[in-house]
Amino acid sequence: MDTTTDADGITTTTVDGIRTLLAPRSGLLTAGLLFRVGRADETLATSGITHLVEHLALHRHGPGDLHHNGATAAAYTHFQVTGTGADVVAYLNGVCAALRDLPTDRLETEKEILRTEAAGQGRGPAHAATLWRYGSRSYGLTGYAETGLYRLTADDVRAWAQTRFTAENAVLWITGDTVPEGLDLTLPSGAWHPAPAATSALPATPAYFTGNERGVVLTAVVPRSTEAGLFAEVLGKELFRELRRNGGHSSTATGDYAPRDAHCATVTAYADALPQKQDALVGAFVDVFAKLRAGRIGQADLDAVRASALARFDTPELAGRLLPGHAVNLLLGHRNLTVAEAKAEIGAVTVADLHRVARAVWDDALVQVPGRGVDRAGLAAAPTDSPEIVGGRCHPAVADPEVFLRLADDGVSRVSPGQRVTVRYAECSLMQVYPDGARHLVGHDGFTVTVEPTLYHRITPAELAVIDAAVPPSAVVAMPPRHPSRIPQPGGPGPAPAPAPAPAPAERSVWFTALLWVLGVPGLLIGGPVLLLALALGDAHDRIPQGTAQELLTWMILAGVFLIPWGVCLDRRIKGKN
Repeated sequence: MDTTTDADGITTTTVDGIRTLLAPRSGLLTAGLLFRVGRADETLATSGITHLVEHLALHRHGPGDLHHNGATAAAYTHFQVTGTGADVVAYLNGVCAALRDLPTDRLETEKEILRTEAAGQGRGPAHAATLWRYGSRSYGLTGYAETGLYRLTADDVRAWAQTRFTAENAVLWITGDTVPEGLDLTLPSGAWHPAPAATSALPATPAYFTGNERGVVLTAVVPRSTEAGLFAEVLGKELFRELRRNGGHSSTATGDYAPRDAHCATVTAYADALPQKQDALVGAFVDVFAKLRAGRIGQADLDAVRASALARFDTPELAGRLLPGHAVNLLLGHRNLTVAEAKAEIGAVTVADLHRVARAVWDDALVQVPGRGVDRAGLAAAPTDSPEIVGGRCHPAVADPEVFLRLADDGVSRVSPGQRVTVRYAECSLMQVYPDGARHLVGHDGFTVTVEPTLYHRITPAELAVIDAAVPPSAVVAMPPRHPSRIPQPGGPGPAPAPAPAPAPAERSVWFTALLWVLGVPGLLIGGPVLLLALALGDAHDRIPQGTAQELLTWMILAGVFLIPWGVCLDRRIKGKN
């Protein structure tokens, strides 16, 4: 590629076959090396492989004064460094050397680090929406744990690095006029991989699902455009005004626009609320969108966000600050606008344009609500069960006969009152296999069925063998043995305690019969005469006063009269049940 410089002062060239962007900026040098590979390129059974390669590539760069980092996003992986020219050269050379020859002796250690890292990370409010929208493939993988780590081998990560971390699949940017001397970014030769096509788990939109967030989250996928970016800012202003300032429902109410790939972007709206205000929040949130969809968008709001967008170009050394975004666009295959073109597009956006985007956002909306449906707003419930179940042998649950599994040659279904979930083996994204016999299956649509032999009657090894033979090997992950306390039991997690031996039926009858004769009969045969004698002796002998004796006699007779029939009936009922 020839070296060229555009009207904004950004130079395009190549370094060791890698497309490279240069632009001057004062201070220390900053550089970024991007690869067009991320979580969305993986499968659920190999998820985590890109992140693992990134960690292995950075292993030799320990903590120090040099500021550097690596990150794995949905559609790309980014290595970045800030320092002197020598620092940048050492860092980038080291990353590329490691990618050429990954330190796979660190494989298991880095896997543990990734698991620990995941356990300590928080998730954004919109993370669940990716799973509901895309299922267990493409961009939906960002909603899952990196479940492939248990399966990945040294050969797997080496092959991934050799085919995805290549010169043709990379873009380099540097905040300088020239490439620093000494760079050696030699990488395997390969091909540029476009961002993966998006999958879908939604039969229709707009839709909603119930989530655990404290508020409402809306996501929508729309074409990348300047007007969509401005709409997200107008949306944020309207949500803040109505939900926080006017209604007092929320502390946070925002709108956001983020490119997903070369052609599409995700618009996100979020508002939180206390539990007692969540119903009011849902209604007010829907009302904001109804207003925008009706075209009631103030010109003043458009003018405000337009001015803010244009002000971003009024900054010193603009070309150097534009480099990261330009590099991502080049990597994804999206056209970069010059500053003049970008300003012209911002200036041309009208209220009518925003109105059109508002309708498009609502038409593709997926709304997460905190425990309350929004059917009245015209949103359909996102599917929570499968349209059909498989045939095959029925296995009732040990703890509840109304819950059962069906194991067939082509799939497995779990059926319970009000819900049925099916995973077809041909459409299985992941099957985790445990040595104790458990099989956890995840379908392309994100539905999960767990086959736990401890929880269901009569699941045989032969039936498990049918599942193992039918699920594609590429979807299988062999899991390590589980501690006995982690194996679910009908009475709850872990092994069920041994039940205390119950008395035999005959023993129960004997005990109640004994109770009958000890309390009932003596109460009449012995207690009665004794109390009559006490009455005859009276108060003169300082024994039981006559009034008290009369009351005791009355209660003893009543107790005997009622106790004997009750004991006889109870004794017969126990004998009848057993």
